[in-house]
Amino acid sequence: MDYHKITLGSKSFFSLVIFTILIENSSWTVFGVNGDWGFESTVEETENHLSHASTHHGIYDLQVREDDDWQMVQKQGNQFVVNDQPFYVNGFNTYWLMVFAADQSTRGKVSELFHQASSAGLTVCRTWAFNDGQWRALQTSPSVYDEEVFKALDFVISEAKKYKIRLILSLTNNWDAYGGKAQYVKWGKAAGLNLTSDDEFFSHTTLKSYYKAHVKTVLNRVNTFTNLTYKNDPTIFAWELMNEPRCTSDPSGDTLQSWIQEMAVYVKSIDAKHLVEIGLEGFYGPSAPDRAKFNPNSYATQVGTDFIRNHQTLGVDFASVHIYADSWISQTISDAHLQFTKSWMEAHIEDAEKYLRMPVLFTEFGVSAKDTGYNTSFRDTLISSVYKTLLNSTKKGGSGAGSLLWQLFPDGTDYMNDGYAIVLSKSPSTSNIISLHSTRIATFNSLCSTKCKWGCKKKNPLEEFLYHDDL
Repeated sequence: MDYHKITLGSKSFFSLVIFTILIENSSWTVFGVNGDWGFESTVEETENHLSHASTHHGIYDLQVREDDDWQMVQKQGNQFVVNDQPFYVNGFNTYWLMVFAADQSTRGKVSELFHQASSAGLTVCRTWAFNDGQWRALQTSPSVYDEEVFKALDFVISEAKKYKIRLILSLTNNWDAYGGKAQYVKWGKAAGLNLTSDDEFFSHTTLKSYYKAHVKTVLNRVNTFTNLTYKNDPTIFAWELMNEPRCTSDPSGDTLQSWIQEMAVYVKSIDAKHLVEIGLEGFYGPSAPDRAKFNPNSYATQVGTDFIRNHQTLGVDFASVHIYADSWISQTISDAHLQFTKSWMEAHIEDAEKYLRMPVLFTEFGVSAKDTGYNTSFRDTLISSVYKTLLNSTKKGGSGAGSLLWQLFPDGTDYMNDGYAIVLSKSPSTSNIISLHSTRIATFNSLCSTKCKWGCKKKNPLEEFLYHDDL
């Protein structure tokens, strides 16, 4: 393994080891003058090098300087930053981590998953910080918590930090799984409230007070492993108000909009340090009729959400969007899924730039193995398409801030599979695509700075390395 000539000027924090992993068997000269960058390189067989590099544990080290503290993720304009460096995201979902950590017989799967994800260069995980009144409930009744389950969430957060993975923590669910708004309504009825719809979760004063109490408890929790209060822990990337909120009883969107306004400000009143996002799927509503054409179907305009209006709310830091062509368009695989995915992403990236002036994170995307016509090749094509669309935004300094696969599983958890699970050890082609994208993102995050021109128009071989069309 050769050590290449590297002169870094003010960027001397890069280690030769990191660069050697990236450019083994390549020839690079890198130089800096007054913080400005130039590149002279010959990069041969790039994908082979990166596939090899991705097998090294901790490819994420590109993004975290060895002498840096573990700092909060922040937002500057339409991009995420850490230590004044851009932080574009390649991440994943695994919603059940807390429940697995609550059982000593399955706790090891949490560590195993983080290890595998980190080895693939994934840097952000989205998971549930709720389980309302269900099996192994965190919140057994309003403001009553199972301490052992809370310690399990403590473990998930502490373990994520060990692998330099940040967490988006969702605070409740629109759906019945893990309790969600239906459980809050059940609690309200048990307390004597006259409730007729689960959507009253968004409007009834008592139910809102239940939710706020949960938010306050979680944000002020002191981690029993790290002794850090959650609201002060940089391992937490962001708080998510709710997984996929919908309020179909009010298609005007006013009810949900009012709830978002109240709860975003409430979260910020307790924790002004962390980023906040809503958890929306991204459907366009009444405030932007000209954008409704991008919705997957006409029903999407009737679920009470409104992508642009909702994200213009005070206290909301970045936009969230989900991508499920196989649920929204057809469960039969076709090229229409790929076409929809591209147009859906590009529309939301454009809106985030023009109207919202914030990053947009595609916080769930995937395809189910249960779909008619499914094969691994199509999944790989879909993932590559998502990554390519994001890279097209990244190289222009756009709002496309990253994506989170739904969902990543460790070995031996097939019984939890909803059809969307990816087990990296059993999916070499998919794993290679994920690792290559991680390396490209990590390289960009390391080589650029907010003090430089993000998305600069300089033509150099590095651009081909980062944004080559052949994913």
